[in-house]
Amino acid sequence: MHRLLAGFVWIAACSPGLVVAQTPVPPLPTGQGDVAVTIYNNTALVQDVRQLALPLGKSRQEFPDVSARIRPETVTLSGEGFGIIEQNFDYDLLSPSAMMEKAVGQQVTLLRTNPATGIETRERALVLAANEGVVLKIGERIEVLRDDGLPVRVIFDAIPPNLRARPTLSVTLDTQRAGTRPVTLSYLTSGMAWKSDYVALFDEAAGKIDVQGWITLTNNTGTTFTNARALLVAGEVATLQQQSFRQKSGGSRGAPSGTQAGTEAGGGEALGDLRAYPIEGRTTIANAQTKQVSFLDASGVPARKGYEYRNEWLGSATEAVSASSILRFSNASTGGIGAALPAGVVRVYMRDSRGQAQFIGESSIPHSPGGSLMALRTGDAFDVKVQPILESRTAITSDEWELSARWKVTSPDGSTTEATVEKPRTYYRTQMKYIVTNARDIPVTVDVVQSGLASWWWLRDVRIPKESIQGVQQDADTRRWEVPVPANGKTELTVTLLTPW
Repeated sequence: MHRLLAGFVWIAACSPGLVVAQTPVPPLPTGQGDVAVTIYNNTALVQDVRQLALPLGKSRQEFPDVSARIRPETVTLSGEGFGIIEQNFDYDLLSPSAMMEKAVGQQVTLLRTNPATGIETRERALVLAANEGVVLKIGERIEVLRDDGLPVRVIFDAIPPNLRARPTLSVTLDTQRAGTRPVTLSYLTSGMAWKSDYVALFDEAAGKIDVQGWITLTNNTGTTFTNARALLVAGEVATLQQQSFRQKSGGSRGAPSGTQAGTEAGGGEALGDLRAYPIEGRTTIANAQTKQVSFLDASGVPARKGYEYRNEWLGSATEAVSASSILRFSNASTGGIGAALPAGVVRVYMRDSRGQAQFIGESSIPHSPGGSLMALRTGDAFDVKVQPILESRTAITSDEWELSARWKVTSPDGSTTEATVEKPRTYYRTQMKYIVTNARDIPVTVDVVQSGLASWWWLRDVRIPKESIQGVQQDADTRRWEVPVPANGKTELTVTLLTPW
């Protein structure tokens, strides 16, 4: 059975390549209210309901703890009994370097401590520059404030008014009725994303897989969203500021054949043409951290292993090439999953002779509605190989001439004449042989796929008068043959193709 969006695992982003367990700590005080976060790919919609005490007339209201990567043009503020005059986003955050940059042209106090005597001395200094170092004027001398470990401190007279300890949105309101009321702040922000990953344990003998799904949330907005309701949205959302996410197929051999979109509903909530996955309960999405959410746990899903070799047009090899290992299953309700699957990477494991799970490959899947057929390329087979051989290619000139163009010429006097051009049409006979070998002690079936049959849209007249195994035309460009190969044996597939190129 499967479960959706239950359970959390925190991972701290302490340093590149280092992952450690995060001990829960009490949340820091926040200016946020009742927060709901809808997370897309590298975009999130934040809706924050705060209780504000508004005085009558004009007032400046501050909203701390908004995202540092807020898109100010998307901010909306809704409530009763007020109008918006102006809004500003103060994202210049308080830091030692920012304090020094803002102090250029102003006086500061230097506090020096003699390391031998411990005596402190104070000097007033004028900050001349803070570009890759601080240049000071102390009395009549110019000095560079060094970072050499000596006990020197800089004392500022005040904090610059435009520096904030936290990202803050300020809004000037005109209130017609004083009092406390709920105000909803909504905005889009970048820096927040999610992705899905799957772990599949394949039992070849039983023809089944167990699948676990994990959602990974990342928050790089510069702000922690405390006790928030979270909703994850799968699908393509068009924005002008970010590139739309598109799932790429893995491997240089291209995506395996057999993947087919399903028609079943299920898995998440419909949100227009998107699919939404709510996280149960409330959670704190901390800044600079990664959160993992378990959203799928399915066991005993019917699956089968297969092989595929895809040959380019006129492709020929002097030695055998490994076929791709393909794992096929369905997320249909009758198959044990019964849920739509967000795009992500599936990592496949199998148990060895000692019963230990070993990694055998990974592949990506697109957003897949319920009832889809999935085909995952997990790697190259060690014992199953295919050698394509171009045996012959000959030109066949037809006895008839084909009219290829008709020209209409208009003279300066307005009269017209027509002319036709004739040229011979040449066809080609291509003889292909595919030698499929199997070094395993069990029989296998290899899908041999020939592509390149529709290189140009106007030349799609491909004829196959002879083939040793009946093939299936998958589309205008590809034809597939299911080649049975006995244990420790080989099978030769021969095909004759007639093409106009």
